[in-house]
Amino acid sequence: MAFIEDLQKLVEFESPSEDLKACRGVVELAVKIAEDNLNSAAEIVEENGRPVFWWGSKNPEIVLLAHLDTVWPTGSYLPTWSVAGDIAKGPGIFDMKAGFLQAIYAVKEISGAHSKVAIIATTDEELGSQTSRALIERVSKSASAVLVLEASLNGKVKTGRKGTAMYQLALHGRASHAGLEPEKGINATTEIAAIVIEVAKLANPEFGTTVVPTVMRAGTTTNTVPALATLDIDIRSFSTAELIRVDSSIKKLVAAHSEAKLEVTGGINRPPLDTSATLELYEILEKVASEIGMKPIGQASVGGASDGNFAAAAGARVLDGLGAVGDGAHAPHEQILLSSIPSRVKLLTAFIKELIRD
Repeated sequence: MAFIEDLQKLVEFESPSEDLKACRGVVELAVKIAEDNLNSAAEIVEENGRPVFWWGSKNPEIVLLAHLDTVWPTGSYLPTWSVAGDIAKGPGIFDMKAGFLQAIYAVKEISGAHSKVAIIATTDEELGSQTSRALIERVSKSASAVLVLEASLNGKVKTGRKGTAMYQLALHGRASHAGLEPEKGINATTEIAAIVIEVAKLANPEFGTTVVPTVMRAGTTTNTVPALATLDIDIRSFSTAELIRVDSSIKKLVAAHSEAKLEVTGGINRPPLDTSATLELYEILEKVASEIGMKPIGQASVGGASDGNFAAAAGARVLDGLGAVGDGAHAPHEQILLSSIPSRVKLLTAFIKELIRD
């Protein structure tokens, strides 16, 4: 199957977000795969120093949005490609190289698609899309629909996503000898520990607001009062107001010791993807699925964010999770179901045709 051969090439070309050379290489490969399949030119677009794959219209009505970077450092997922029965595994196969390829194979079946449709794949989504956000917002403002080829949830599309915020706290204390004169120091570890407790209290289950202290580092040697401690915090919520509330609270945090200094960096990264931006396209998708003889697709709201959040905030109609059926995004068992590929491509093809007719 040609799709599987192309997918193997993409997956085996490892492309961690932080490796700019690898990201450029995977986009070059994607351009070749697209041109071989579509018999029309694709290109690499530079956006703030990072490569972006682009095929199709420069002013598209329909945007097929993807990313080709992964969370996996080179060599960290082994083997990089394996197939056992219906299951194919590899770094980024589910999130979301299979979804990108589904877009290629869908437009392959649509005559003249390049005049109204664009396939855009960025390389910094897993880093928060700082360099590609402006491009996504720019193209989304004039599009009638943005279809995000992120992985599905057991086949369901995603009609809601939480917004995200990320912070790093740096607590500056004062070093001293831990045995001889600890009282002369300001212990950054105990100071940041107290702040961790305060941060965790900011969560609000009513709005799905999670506030999770994640990576914490402190100290230099066993016999030294730590002079520096850092804390990373991951925040997610379905409510913009909640993200603003937590943002304000974190930026008001202070150290307990009067001579300690707390620095806060970071902020709100992605706004929530609200169902008001997605339900119209979801209803069309279900109609199309019925017309081509498929069972209802289903919908879900999820905690993870995507570039669809930016597209919706720019005013576009959005539908997310149109990519692969599988499991294990960012996990050691990341995989897709090979048998699902034909039906997902068929559904996407019919969906795009319906939107073009509208």
